[in-house]
Amino acid sequence: MPSQDPSSQIERVPLHEEVTNRLRDMIVSLRLRPGERIQELEVAQLLGVSRTPVREAIKVLTAEGLVELLPLRGAIVKAFSAKDARDMLEVIALVESYAGERACQADQAQIDAILAMHEQMKVFFESRERLAYFALNQRIHEALIALADNDTLSMTHATLSKRMRSLRYSGNSTPENWNAAMAEHEQMMVALAARDAAALSRIMGEHIRNTWPRIKDVVN
Repeated sequence: MPSQDPSSQIERVPLHEEVTNRLRDMIVSLRLRPGERIQELEVAQLLGVSRTPVREAIKVLTAEGLVELLPLRGAIVKAFSAKDARDMLEVIALVESYAGERACQADQAQIDAILAMHEQMKVFFESRERLAYFALNQRIHEALIALADNDTLSMTHATLSKRMRSLRYSGNSTPENWNAAMAEHEQMMVALAARDAAALSRIMGEHIRNTWPRIKDVVN
Protein backbone atom coordinates (compact mmCIF):
# COMPACT_ATOMS: atom_id res chain seq x y z
CA MET A 1 0.00 0.00 0.00
CA PRO A 2 1.45 3.41 -0.98
CA SER A 3 2.36 5.97 1.65
CA GLN A 4 0.64 9.32 1.84
CA ASP A 5 1.28 12.58 3.65
CA PRO A 6 -0.89 12.57 6.79
CA SER A 7 -1.78 16.19 6.09
CA SER A 8 -3.81 14.96 3.12
CA GLN A 9 -6.02 12.72 5.27
CA ILE A 10 -9.76 13.27 5.11
CA GLU A 11 -10.93 14.89 8.33
CA ARG A 12 -14.68 14.72 7.75
CA VAL A 13 -16.54 11.40 7.65
CA PRO A 14 -18.12 9.65 5.91
CA LEU A 15 -17.68 11.77 2.74
CA HIS A 16 -17.84 8.64 0.62
CA GLU A 17 -17.66 10.70 -2.57
CA GLU A 18 -14.33 12.17 -1.52
CA VAL A 19 -13.09 8.72 -0.51
CA THR A 20 -14.21 7.43 -3.91
CA ASN A 21 -12.25 10.19 -5.64
CA ARG A 22 -9.14 9.46 -3.59
CA LEU A 23 -9.34 5.72 -4.18
CA ARG A 24 -9.97 6.26 -7.89
CA ASP A 25 -6.89 8.50 -8.08
CA MET A 26 -4.83 5.79 -6.41
CA ILE A 27 -5.96 3.31 -9.07
CA VAL A 28 -5.51 5.72 -11.98
CA SER A 29 -2.00 6.72 -10.87
CA LEU A 30 -1.12 3.03 -10.35
CA ARG A 31 -0.43 3.42 -6.65
CA LEU A 32 -2.87 0.53 -6.53
CA ARG A 33 -1.95 -1.72 -9.44
CA PRO A 34 -4.09 -4.07 -11.58
CA GLY A 35 -4.70 -7.31 -9.76
CA GLU A 36 -3.86 -5.83 -6.35
CA ARG A 37 -6.26 -6.44 -3.49
CA ILE A 38 -7.74 -3.32 -1.91
CA GLN A 39 -7.23 -3.57 1.83
CA GLU A 40 -10.21 -1.73 3.35
CA LEU A 41 -8.59 -1.17 6.74
CA GLU A 42 -5.33 0.15 5.30
CA VAL A 43 -7.15 2.52 2.96
CA ALA A 44 -9.36 3.73 5.81
CA GLN A 45 -6.32 4.43 8.00
CA LEU A 46 -4.50 6.11 5.14
CA LEU A 47 -7.39 8.50 4.50
CA GLY A 48 -8.34 8.98 8.14
CA VAL A 49 -11.88 7.62 7.77
CA SER A 50 -13.86 4.60 8.94
CA ARG A 51 -14.22 1.49 6.79
CA THR A 52 -17.84 2.34 5.88
CA PRO A 53 -17.07 5.05 3.27
CA VAL A 54 -14.28 2.87 1.88
CA ARG A 55 -16.79 0.08 1.32
CA GLU A 56 -19.15 2.56 -0.35
CA ALA A 57 -16.30 3.76 -2.57
CA ILE A 58 -15.48 0.20 -3.57
CA LYS A 59 -19.12 -0.32 -4.61
CA VAL A 60 -18.99 2.78 -6.81
CA LEU A 61 -15.67 1.80 -8.41
CA THR A 62 -16.96 -1.72 -8.99
CA ALA A 63 -19.92 -0.25 -10.88
CA GLU A 64 -17.47 1.88 -12.89
CA GLY A 65 -15.50 -1.21 -13.86
CA LEU A 66 -12.29 -0.19 -12.10
CA VAL A 67 -12.67 -2.76 -9.32
CA GLU A 68 -13.97 -6.32 -9.31
CA LEU A 69 -15.17 -8.43 -6.39
CA LEU A 70 -13.75 -11.95 -6.42
CA PRO A 71 -14.70 -14.90 -4.20
CA LEU A 72 -12.21 -15.43 -1.37
CA ARG A 73 -10.14 -12.45 -2.50
CA GLY A 74 -12.45 -9.49 -1.99
CA ALA A 75 -12.04 -6.22 -3.90
CA ILE A 76 -9.36 -6.35 -6.60
CA VAL A 77 -8.18 -3.60 -8.95
CA LYS A 78 -9.49 -4.63 -12.37
CA ALA A 79 -6.88 -5.89 -14.82
CA PHE A 80 -7.79 -5.55 -18.49
CA SER A 81 -6.45 -7.77 -21.25
CA ALA A 82 -4.96 -6.33 -24.44
CA LYS A 83 -8.16 -7.26 -26.29
CA ASP A 84 -10.29 -5.55 -23.63
CA ALA A 85 -8.26 -2.36 -24.00
CA ARG A 86 -8.26 -2.34 -27.80
CA ASP A 87 -11.98 -3.06 -28.00
CA MET A 88 -12.83 -0.23 -25.59
CA LEU A 89 -10.49 2.23 -27.31
CA GLU A 90 -12.06 1.48 -30.68
CA VAL A 91 -15.55 2.19 -29.38
CA ILE A 92 -14.38 5.36 -27.57
CA ALA A 93 -12.74 6.51 -30.81
CA LEU A 94 -16.00 6.05 -32.72
CA VAL A 95 -17.96 7.89 -30.02
CA GLU A 96 -15.49 10.79 -29.89
CA SER A 97 -15.30 11.03 -33.67
CA TYR A 98 -19.08 11.35 -33.87
CA ALA A 99 -19.11 13.88 -31.05
CA GLY A 100 -16.50 15.94 -32.90
CA GLU A 101 -18.89 16.34 -35.81
CA ARG A 102 -21.59 17.68 -33.52
CA ALA A 103 -19.46 19.74 -31.14
CA CYS A 104 -18.79 22.50 -33.65
CA GLN A 105 -22.49 23.35 -33.70
CA ALA A 106 -22.44 24.36 -30.03
CA ASP A 107 -22.86 27.87 -28.63
CA GLN A 108 -19.72 29.99 -28.65
CA ALA A 109 -19.77 30.25 -24.85
CA GLN A 110 -19.59 26.45 -24.57
CA ILE A 111 -16.71 26.30 -27.03
CA ASP A 112 -14.89 29.11 -25.26
CA ALA A 113 -15.21 27.26 -21.94
CA ILE A 114 -13.46 24.21 -23.40
CA LEU A 115 -10.75 26.35 -24.98
CA ALA A 116 -10.17 27.94 -21.57
CA MET A 117 -9.84 24.52 -19.92
CA HIS A 118 -7.29 23.60 -22.56
CA GLU A 119 -5.20 26.67 -21.69
CA GLN A 120 -5.20 25.60 -18.04
CA MET A 121 -4.24 22.09 -19.06
CA LYS A 122 -1.26 23.52 -20.91
CA VAL A 123 -0.10 25.10 -17.65
CA PHE A 124 -0.20 21.68 -15.97
CA PHE A 125 1.61 20.18 -18.95
CA GLU A 126 4.39 22.76 -18.84
CA SER A 127 4.84 22.30 -15.08
CA ARG A 128 4.68 18.49 -15.54
CA GLU A 129 1.80 18.11 -13.07
CA ARG A 130 0.69 14.84 -14.56
CA LEU A 131 -2.26 13.93 -12.35
CA ALA A 132 -3.74 17.45 -12.50
CA TYR A 133 -3.17 17.48 -16.27
CA PHE A 134 -4.88 14.13 -16.67
CA ALA A 135 -7.88 15.10 -14.54
CA LEU A 136 -8.47 18.22 -16.62
CA ASN A 137 -7.82 16.27 -19.81
CA GLN A 138 -10.67 13.94 -18.88
CA ARG A 139 -12.95 16.90 -18.16
CA ILE A 140 -12.18 18.32 -21.62
CA HIS A 141 -13.09 15.05 -23.31
CA GLU A 142 -16.30 14.85 -21.26
CA ALA A 143 -17.16 18.45 -22.20
CA LEU A 144 -16.59 17.76 -25.90
CA ILE A 145 -18.87 14.74 -25.70
CA ALA A 146 -21.48 16.84 -23.89
CA LEU A 147 -21.52 19.28 -26.82
CA ALA A 148 -23.01 16.52 -28.98
CA ASP A 149 -26.14 16.81 -26.77
CA ASN A 150 -26.82 13.07 -26.83
CA ASP A 151 -27.44 11.46 -23.44
CA THR A 152 -26.88 7.91 -24.71
CA LEU A 153 -23.58 8.93 -26.27
CA SER A 154 -22.49 10.61 -23.03
CA MET A 155 -23.46 7.58 -20.94
CA THR A 156 -21.56 5.18 -23.20
CA HIS A 157 -18.49 7.41 -23.24
CA ALA A 158 -18.54 7.88 -19.45
CA THR A 159 -18.74 4.14 -18.79
CA LEU A 160 -15.85 3.25 -21.09
CA SER A 161 -13.70 6.23 -20.10
CA LYS A 162 -13.90 5.29 -16.43
CA ARG A 163 -12.82 1.74 -17.19
CA MET A 164 -9.89 2.93 -19.31
CA ARG A 165 -8.80 5.73 -16.99
CA SER A 166 -5.78 4.07 -15.38
CA LEU A 167 -4.53 2.69 -18.70
CA ARG A 168 -4.88 6.05 -20.43
CA TYR A 169 -3.06 7.72 -17.56
CA SER A 170 -0.16 5.31 -18.09
CA GLY A 171 -0.02 6.39 -21.74
CA ASN A 172 1.62 9.67 -20.67
CA SER A 173 4.33 7.96 -18.66
CA THR A 174 7.10 8.93 -21.09
CA PRO A 175 7.91 12.48 -22.28
CA GLU A 176 7.55 11.42 -25.91
CA ASN A 177 4.05 10.02 -25.42
CA TRP A 178 2.92 12.95 -23.31
CA ASN A 179 4.28 15.49 -25.81
CA ALA A 180 2.51 13.70 -28.67
CA ALA A 181 -0.79 13.57 -26.79
CA MET A 182 -0.56 17.27 -25.98
CA ALA A 183 0.17 18.10 -29.62
CA GLU A 184 -2.97 16.21 -30.63
CA HIS A 185 -5.00 18.20 -28.11
CA GLU A 186 -3.61 21.41 -29.58
CA GLN A 187 -4.85 20.30 -33.00
CA MET A 188 -8.25 19.47 -31.56
CA MET A 189 -8.58 22.95 -30.08
CA VAL A 190 -7.56 24.62 -33.34
CA ALA A 191 -10.28 22.66 -35.15
CA LEU A 192 -12.85 23.42 -32.44
CA ALA A 193 -12.07 27.14 -32.45
CA ALA A 194 -12.44 27.18 -36.25
CA ARG A 195 -15.65 25.11 -36.04
CA ASP A 196 -14.09 22.67 -38.50
CA ALA A 197 -16.29 19.65 -37.80
CA ALA A 198 -14.57 17.30 -40.26
CA ALA A 199 -11.12 18.05 -38.86
CA LEU A 200 -12.22 17.81 -35.22
CA SER A 201 -13.96 14.50 -35.86
CA ARG A 202 -10.87 13.05 -37.52
CA ILE A 203 -8.42 14.32 -34.91
CA MET A 204 -10.52 13.14 -31.97
CA GLY A 205 -10.78 9.66 -33.44
CA GLU A 206 -7.08 9.49 -34.21
CA HIS A 207 -6.19 10.78 -30.75
CA ILE A 208 -7.97 7.87 -29.09
CA ARG A 209 -6.63 5.27 -31.53
CA ASN A 210 -3.12 6.58 -30.89
CA THR A 211 -3.58 5.60 -27.25
CA TRP A 212 -3.01 1.91 -27.97
CA PRO A 213 0.68 2.12 -28.99
CA ARG A 214 1.26 4.31 -25.93
CA ILE A 215 -0.21 1.81 -23.47
CA LYS A 216 0.34 -1.61 -25.06
CA ASP A 217 3.49 -2.30 -23.03
CA VAL A 218 1.63 -1.94 -19.73
CA VAL A 219 -1.41 -4.04 -20.65
CA ASN A 220 -1.50 -7.66 -19.53
